Amino acid sequence: MTRHIRHAAVFCALLLLALVVNAARVQIVQAPEYDGNPANRRPDIARYQQPRGDILVGGEPVTGSRDTGEHLRFERTYADGPMYAPVTGFASQAYGTTLLEHAEDGLLSGADPLLAPLPLWNDVTGTHNAGGDVVTTIDGAAQRAAFEGLGRHKGAVAAIEPSTGRVLALVSTPSYDPQSLSGNGTAATRTWDRLNGDPDRPMLNRAVRRTYPPGSTFKVVTAAAALDAGVVRDLDAPTRSPDPYTLPGTRTRLTNEAEGCRDASLREAFERSCNTVFAKLGVDVGVRRMAATAEAFGFNDAGLRIPFAVSPSTFDTSVDRAQLGLSSIGQYNTRATPLQMAMVAAAVAGGGQVRSPYLVERTQRAGGSLVATAGSRPAREVMRPATATRLKELMTGVVEKGTGANAAIRGALVGGKTGTAQHGVGNSGAPYAWFVSWAQGERDLEPKVAVAVVVEGSAADRDGISGGGLAAPIARAVMEAALGRGVPTD
Repeated sequence: MTRHIRHAAVFCALLLLALVVNAARVQIVQAPEYDGNPANRRPDIARYQQPRGDILVGGEPVTGSRDTGEHLRFERTYADGPMYAPVTGFASQAYGTTLLEHAEDGLLSGADPLLAPLPLWNDVTGTHNAGGDVVTTIDGAAQRAAFEGLGRHKGAVAAIEPSTGRVLALVSTPSYDPQSLSGNGTAATRTWDRLNGDPDRPMLNRAVRRTYPPGSTFKVVTAAAALDAGVVRDLDAPTRSPDPYTLPGTRTRLTNEAEGCRDASLREAFERSCNTVFAKLGVDVGVRRMAATAEAFGFNDAGLRIPFAVSPSTFDTSVDRAQLGLSSIGQYNTRATPLQMAMVAAAVAGGGQVRSPYLVERTQRAGGSLVATAGSRPAREVMRPATATRLKELMTGVVEKGTGANAAIRGALVGGKTGTAQHGVGNSGAPYAWFVSWAQGERDLEPKVAVAVVVEGSAADRDGISGGGLAAPIARAVMEAALGRGVPTD
């Protein structure tokens, strides 16, 4: 009898050992497989069991959470959703996260270990941190001015503070309400299908994720390269430029929209936006120096993040001399995001230096204690300080007596450059209207804001598309808001 009991005890011990080994196998070896199984809803239930942290603009949340009382309990809500969508992105129970909601998801959801009071605290106690908050650099007044200025136009605005790189406004239109994607029901599915099927692509962040031919706004870069290389030494000296200009090695004759471009000085060519002068200047500077200057401004940088990724702006380094001429007036393969062109304006405003743009000022716990801060961004020298001074002079001339008069602000110093970029086969597409600028208040020691605006024209208004007419007034409104003054304009 004792022998049978002993055998039964050994058998039970073996069964217990098998259970322990199997539990260890399931919980340790196969845990990642089970966690990633679509049928496993436990991670989703835990994720949405508490409110998500907020994204703040000017100290006020532009996001929130709504208690649905369902298994996936809390849904994301948004204040002024379409206006801030290019900043926040969406946080959806069905479709994941994008933009700032994605880049800062660990902190907002409470999963970031930095939110724990002590290292390994959550692993020991089994608790879950409350979601942290993300404080952005966005200026609410500038963001609203950009959003309302674009209105029903298709386009984008980017504004940054030259001295720091802080992103003050980031707007893309047409936009969408990210709250309509927050849930996991049929309404969210219908909205998702509708947005993805919309030919105007409202979920595309045109300010940072779309590149455009920058047109004549790129002449700021070409002028910087020519001045730094010594190709031009005197702003008022003739440039020996023909009109029309035959592109090197071709029979293609480049012409101008403006009059008086033959042999114009750099100052005259900049104010009149003479294609022939700047194409020739680019050829005279050469591919190597033109590419080096463009890359110093930020072109061909595939690693820019603010903290979400920014599409790289491009300047082709493998062009022949004719293609270089076109590239130097913002055509051919030259392409830029609005954020990149705001960086171009900021480099001029910053005395020849530019700082990498950033969107997050700091992150903090739910109670307000600091988790991390952006800190000072290192400055990168783009051009000589003397060159920047000359470019500021050229850009103020465009606003004071050139094509950028619609950007003038009474009592402030404003510099700008207009652009109307052609695109499509045989330039058949409706042009893009550009304006890049910076502004300095009369009591400011340095420029406070740099702005880039692009408006995508339509076939219906093709003849009326111009940077000075469409984009400059929007830039002016954004600059006024960033300067903190609702001053009257001339």
